[in-house]
Amino acid sequence: MNRILYISLSVILFISCGNKDREILVKLMQEWKGREILYPNDMHFFMQGRDTLNADSICMYKIITYIDSIGCMSCKLGLSQWQDFAVNVDSIFPNTVHFQFVFQPYKLNEIRLLLKRERFNHSVYIDKNNKFNKLNKFPSNMNFQTFLLDRNNRVIAIGNPIYNPKVKELYLKIIKGEKIERRDESKVIKTEVDASNISVSLGRFDWQEEQKATFILKNVGDKPLVIQDVATSCGCTTVAYSKEPALPGKEIALEVVYKAEHPEHFDKTITVYCNTENSPLVLKISGDAK
Repeated sequence: MNRILYISLSVILFISCGNKDREILVKLMQEWKGREILYPNDMHFFMQGRDTLNADSICMYKIITYIDSIGCMSCKLGLSQWQDFAVNVDSIFPNTVHFQFVFQPYKLNEIRLLLKRERFNHSVYIDKNNKFNKLNKFPSNMNFQTFLLDRNNRVIAIGNPIYNPKVKELYLKIIKGEKIERRDESKVIKTEVDASNISVSLGRFDWQEEQKATFILKNVGDKPLVIQDVATSCGCTTVAYSKEPALPGKEIALEVVYKAEHPEHFDKTITVYCNTENSPLVLKISGDAK
């Protein structure tokens, strides 16, 4: 069995057991495993306004993500989260992974301002005429528009490591060369959680004013409650919480801060991964920034 096929099958076993997206993931992995990502001949990446050399030619792996023009570009790109992830990867595996970002912008100036504001120092290509997408026909679901590639641009794994900690863990295991095995869920210590309020309306407010909301998770089981990771649907939403386990009967408070980038009606999600049967928990905030 070739390496890419082996890894593809391992990906499904590793990440999708008990996951409602299992069927989608299986279908996508069957379609994309070993497939070569194609680049237009005139495609040139830039970094902070400068052309970049083909750094990927000296790296063993490449992580490439495609972002279309639909919706909030700042939310979809998640620049700060990607910066943190890339720094983490490079600290563990120096000069091993090259990050590339391709997107078809709704507003070109907005993209450039975002990149400049975040001091984004990774390779970016603006797909003005949708050439890159036409060549590759990427999935429409943004959760599956990110790929881990080998040196020959062939797909090893699919999924967004920024919004799914299991995908992040998987990517790191593959890059490190660790064996990928199916999880034995029966050995995972699980508890029960009560989240009586999973949706908060922030109402109407001045878009320049920072908004806050608090979600309480109460451990109503008989084992410690551990929050493994938290992912937000937008870079304008941040979450702070205690990393310490909550003993039975105790609570963990998630302090959510929302800072609008412009006037808008918004519906944002906070996905909480924890050691419960119904993980992940999806919390929501909404409102009108005027």
